[in-house]
Order: sequence, then structure tokens, then C-alpha cells
Amino acid sequence: MTLASNDLPFSWPIRVYYEDTDAQGVVYYANYFRYMERARTEWLRALGVDQSRLLNEQRRMFVVTETKAEFIAPAKFNDQVVVTARLAGLTRATFDIEQNVYLNSLEGQLLLRGGVKAAFLNADTLRPLRVPAEFFQGSSL
Repeated sequence: MTLASNDLPFSWPIRVYYEDTDAQGVVYYANYFRYMERARTEWLRALGVDQSRLLNEQRRMFVVTETKAEFIAPAKFNDQVVVTARLAGLTRATFDIEQNVYLNSLEGQLLLRGGVKAAFLNADTLRPLRVPAEFFQGSSL
């Protein structure tokens, strides 16, 4: 796990388990979105954003509003993959996260090129709120 300099994205290692694969022995496409979710959660945690406290004490939350994935090559059972997260854009109430999946390391084969747009909401009204700038201090666009 790394919270990298401006040059490198945050990265999170994940081992592919048998349960992650389909009948052909490759990672089932939907599981890549689970891997991306884990990396985003750990990235936010590394930035100091406590999502449980945010929800329970401040009644604020993040919701995914858009996702994209370009599947380039498959991961297989027992592979080690590295999933990245990097702030790619920030508006008043949303932020874009670039996410990629690599085999073995950031220098490994690119398996998936993707991203997510997330909104910051009031948990009670589900209305958009301004994303606090301090959430992404230390992240470069």
C-alpha cells in the first residue's frame, strides 16, 4: 500500500482468489469494480477521510454516479494485481477518480483502465453538497 508522490497514484495490492473467477478461470468482470471500490476506500482512508465518522457524525456520504472500465487483459486465479486511485477532477459536488488495475506492480501489464465519478451528499436528504477541499489536500490533479 502506498500513498505516493504527485507522480504516482495511490496503489492497493489484491490477490485474486478462486471465488473471484468465472467458469473460464479468469476474474469475473464485476469483481474488478469490487477491487476498485477497495482501492478507493483505502485511498480515502490514507487521505484521512473516515467514511464511518462522516456518515454517523456528520450525516455526509459519497455515492458513485458513474463508472467506466476498459478491459484490456484478464487476471487469473492466484494473480497479484495492483489497483490504483488518483484524483482526476473535482467540481463543486463531485470528483473523478482515475483507476487502473495492473498485474503484479505499477510497472506490470495494464489489465484495466477505468474510473469513477462520485458525488458528495447529505445522507438524510440525498442532496448534493460541496466537497470539502481538505479531503484532497496532498492529491494532485
